[in-house]
Amino acid sequence: MLANRLAKRFRHLSKWSVREDSPCFRVYERDIPEFPLVIDWYEGEVVVWFHPRTRDDSPEKEAAFHQLAVDEICAGLQVGTERLWIKRRERQRGLAQYERMGERNAVRTVREQGLRFEVNLSDFLDTGLFLDHRTTRRMVRERSLDRRVLNLFAYTGSFTSYAAHGGARATRTVDMSRTYLDWGKRNLALNQLADDSRHEFTHADCLELLRAGPRPAERYDIIVLDPPTFSNSKRMSDSSFAVERDWQGLVGSTLPWLERGGQLWFSTNARGFALDASGLPEGWVAREITRYTMPEDFGGPSAAAPDQRPAHRAWIVARADVPGALDLRVRAPAEPPG
Repeated sequence: MLANRLAKRFRHLSKWSVREDSPCFRVYERDIPEFPLVIDWYEGEVVVWFHPRTRDDSPEKEAAFHQLAVDEICAGLQVGTERLWIKRRERQRGLAQYERMGERNAVRTVREQGLRFEVNLSDFLDTGLFLDHRTTRRMVRERSLDRRVLNLFAYTGSFTSYAAHGGARATRTVDMSRTYLDWGKRNLALNQLADDSRHEFTHADCLELLRAGPRPAERYDIIVLDPPTFSNSKRMSDSSFAVERDWQGLVGSTLPWLERGGQLWFSTNARGFALDASGLPEGWVAREITRYTMPEDFGGPSAAAPDQRPAHRAWIVARADVPGALDLRVRAPAEPPG
């Protein structure tokens, strides 16, 4: 059953991926209740996340299910076990999903929409490239020409690479992990975009940085804000952070960093989250753009339907008194003074 589903899905998505120049894509996400797995394709290699099945599974039943699933995946995708990378997706607390789990060092360079990215298939729970935001990254690139872009909670800086590729005048990439900031620098270098004079990397707690406010004359035309769903990391200044509880303070402390006419691109993987625009500071408005940011391998625009719980939710936040501030059309950069 699983093998047939994978083979059919792969036939469809492999053709789509060629058209989109995106050879890394999601093949399967818990489509069959008996197989609670998530399976991603990385240019010929397969990453599989096993989700919990039942609480009363014996070790023997769990081992048998694991072997059955591996056999079905290999058959459906026509790969050998040496090209499978198995992970377990348990409930994560804090920033545990971002911590290193091993040292096998299965590092690869993969392509995506004209760019190249380093991924690690083995040593972290995630690979370094969140595939569900592929379309969002492209949309940011299309709007970055001659603009200043701030990438918060930046992880491995893929949005930064896209913004730089789109001709951003300057970028600032902020994350609490030096490991991921270094990874982001390598991604820029992979794309011949490394330029110390234009691209700044900041090792900091984003919550603390935002509350401190921007430096004199420091404002951005585009701010990408994709925070963790929850964190209780000891490295953070706050005792804990939960996006559903704390989003108003987070967004409110980010808006002073925006240029007049700029856009905040806010997203979250908290699938039940809904932004209530009445919680924004006075004079600001929001527009949900989830359906426009959802790629084909994650259900496309239909994944934004209320009963389908999309992989992420996304909004643009902007000033209410700026005409067209929530417009998704790609606007030409403003003329320089004089």
